[in-house]
Amino acid sequence: MRVALSSLWQYRARNFFSITIICLSFLILGVFFSLSNNLQHIARQLSENMVVAFFLDPAAPDREVREVENRIRASASVVRLNLVSREEALERFRKNFPELEEILKNLNANPFPASVEATLKKDAFMSEATLAWIAEIKGLPGVQDVQFNRDWVEKMQSLSRLARAVGFFLGGILILASFFIISNVIRLNVFSRKGEIEILRLVGATNTFIRLPFLVEGISLGILGSGLSLALLYLLVRLFPLYLGQSLGALQEMIAFRYLSLPQSLSLVAGSAVMGMLGSLSSLARFLKI
Repeated sequence: MRVALSSLWQYRARNFFSITIICLSFLILGVFFSLSNNLQHIARQLSENMVVAFFLDPAAPDREVREVENRIRASASVVRLNLVSREEALERFRKNFPELEEILKNLNANPFPASVEATLKKDAFMSEATLAWIAEIKGLPGVQDVQFNRDWVEKMQSLSRLARAVGFFLGGILILASFFIISNVIRLNVFSRKGEIEILRLVGATNTFIRLPFLVEGISLGILGSGLSLALLYLLVRLFPLYLGQSLGALQEMIAFRYLSLPQSLSLVAGSAVMGMLGSLSSLARFLKI
């Protein structure tokens, strides 16, 4: 450990370059993982609070509206019912899309219909029976249209998988570059200590004793790089919403970052340590003939 730490400090310029590349590699991987985590969180929230909105015809008589409410309330899949008036719908739109306020003013009228919102039981939206029930309610007199967020859940899950795949692809390319950089850094360290290694061999040092400091160096470079990337990712997660402000409205929730979970963080650090160790072993196998 003492020899490894001494070498890390003695050749700090080249080691700093190596740590920087490792940090950028795992930072990119962490960014896409954080985006994927957020999309998974949105999909989970949508599935746990799945709401079907039945929009009512403004000209429908009260009798038809009550019939629609009763039919919805009678379903075993519905856990909560919420009546949304036209005024409440308008207020929601203003709150979620403040940048479109001018369009509403130019209309000089409330374009939103009243609706009945039915919150379904968890995972009930996956049932074909639920789809049949929704189609049945949609056909009732007084129902103008239906909004069902099942497609949104599937889209969020697909986007999450896409973000994770892109992260693996880009991060994998940079991690491969980091592997070769660590290998070359260790090779330079081996060459600079060639005389010391020869002396160690002459006094009877084992191959493991000679190799171990270089392995510790590679593992240390990987851990330092990934640790720095986790710190930068934490700052990004905290500062990115402040930078965006409210400029994107409701879309901001989709492109927000959610920090890595503890298993993900530990996997990132462990992966970087393994990469550093493999880079060192590769260099030692090629350039340290002992």
